[in-house]
Amino acid sequence: MWRSYFLLAVLTGCGDPVIGYSNGKVSVACGDMVPQHGYDPSPDPPPYSITVDKSTFSPGDNITVSLQVASSDPTFFRGFLIEARDAGKLDFPAVGFFILSDPHESQLLQCGHTQQSGVSHKRSTKKTQIQAVWESPMNPPQRVQFLVTVVHRYRVYWVRIAGPVVSLTEATAAPFTSVPAQTTSPTALSAPFSSVGCGHSKSCLRDPVGCHPESDPHCFFLSFTTDEAGCSVMFELSGPAEGYMSMALSLDKWMGNDDVYLCVNNGGRVTINAAYASGRTHPELAMEEALWGQAWRLADGVIQCRFHRNILLPDRFNLNQSYFLFLVHGRSHQGFILRHDRQPLISTNQKVITGHPEDLSGSRSPLLIKFHGVLMLTAWVWTVSTAIFIARHYKNLWPWFQVHRTMMVLAMVLTSVAFTLPFIYRRGWSKGAGSHPYIGCAVMALSVIQPIMAVLRPVPESPRRIIFNWLHFGAGTAGQILATVCVFLGAAQQALLLPIPWSPAVLTGWLLWIVLADLLLLIHPCRLRGNNKSDDTENILLAHIGGRWQHGEISPVKKMVLVVFLIGNTGFLAAFIKAIANL
Repeated sequence: MWRSYFLLAVLTGCGDPVIGYSNGKVSVACGDMVPQHGYDPSPDPPPYSITVDKSTFSPGDNITVSLQVASSDPTFFRGFLIEARDAGKLDFPAVGFFILSDPHESQLLQCGHTQQSGVSHKRSTKKTQIQAVWESPMNPPQRVQFLVTVVHRYRVYWVRIAGPVVSLTEATAAPFTSVPAQTTSPTALSAPFSSVGCGHSKSCLRDPVGCHPESDPHCFFLSFTTDEAGCSVMFELSGPAEGYMSMALSLDKWMGNDDVYLCVNNGGRVTINAAYASGRTHPELAMEEALWGQAWRLADGVIQCRFHRNILLPDRFNLNQSYFLFLVHGRSHQGFILRHDRQPLISTNQKVITGHPEDLSGSRSPLLIKFHGVLMLTAWVWTVSTAIFIARHYKNLWPWFQVHRTMMVLAMVLTSVAFTLPFIYRRGWSKGAGSHPYIGCAVMALSVIQPIMAVLRPVPESPRRIIFNWLHFGAGTAGQILATVCVFLGAAQQALLLPIPWSPAVLTGWLLWIVLADLLLLIHPCRLRGNNKSDDTENILLAHIGGRWQHGEISPVKKMVLVVFLIGNTGFLAAFIKAIANL
């Protein structure tokens, strides 16, 4: 018998202990707030929210803290742990005291050296909401943030969900000017941001439109919401970036004289700073701390950060006014941000930051540049290619010259108007557009030379007519080739970045479409010639070779090819215009 007891004792001592805290006595987890369940926290966005009934407090004040199910899906939680900590020192022990609102479902814990500084569940029943009252200590920190760990099931839980930040009343008159930025210690978020509430409880700016940062790693996301007291605003930024995510408040759609906020990946941690951009130069970091309640997350190439700032701050924009919103991302080196590689996402209209929640729209492409792209594509993808196609294969059609001339004049007008728009937008020459503007200038010059040459062309009987024909053909071909190269380069510009690889693939398809139509009409007379070798009627043979039937009519094949060519060209142009409209 004793051997059986001995063996049982040995096996029990050697096994790893599995501890379940269904009774809520989780003081051992107060430090990092991680349940000792032996599993990793859930990577999904938490379907819970934590709210408070006031955003400011005085020493000894009471604040009601509520934990509830946030999503519309029917769910619940069994366990929880709520703490209040210094928002600037979130790794420090809990501050203040709690008073129970529901003693049947919750109990008080001693976290650190302070009794009653934590609240946890008392039993593992299904719950959808819980409340507790937090009492401020007599010597509180200037900002306090509530953190919560929630357990849905034993293997499914979320750790240190960042809750609201409340401010000491005395700090609102002179907000944090004496606290240096180095003392701020942002907390690491355990789950990505969520788009739940966009347009209802918070304002959001997203690219692509309607994307969800919790599930789409390519989603660029900015949200902001005003606290219930109307004293501060919470901002959330998220997006795929190698070095940094940034937002700016601007009075216009030009970079410069902007209120900037930076979230920079610095050695695996995110530093969050306020800054000011006086022009198209590196932003100047604020010397004094303007932000609080900072939190961040790095996962799968996505940078996320959250911060609060008071609505009224000296030397910073008043959030009660309306601004254009900029969302920018780029690379960084040792915490120093580099020039962004892509055009900023800019809100379509100005927005009052503290105004009613909206689902905002924005664009990375300025309106003038969009018009530039649409006009150039209309001129060269449709007008010029169609005019050249008619001149090459339909000279037997009596009005071909009038159609060709009209379309080429229209193309020149469209090109001239489109050519001026980037200069108007940039207010000068674009230095960062590579070879695109240089080739564009060459295309513009050839577009002007062509009609001048046509006006000065010699009469058909002149011996110099052959020289004109070759020069006109050479200049036109050169212009079409350069314009095609320019279109490929323009589709990859920052200011008009069409989807990749969609854009080059569709442009290549358009070129193959033109080549295919040309080859078809070149092969067609040859096939007719071969089919009519046994025919002794010379006039019919000559009519077939010229692509004509009797009385100067066009063959049905050529009619069909022209109609299909025009439909295809129109389809390619419509696809590009739609893509530009969605930028």
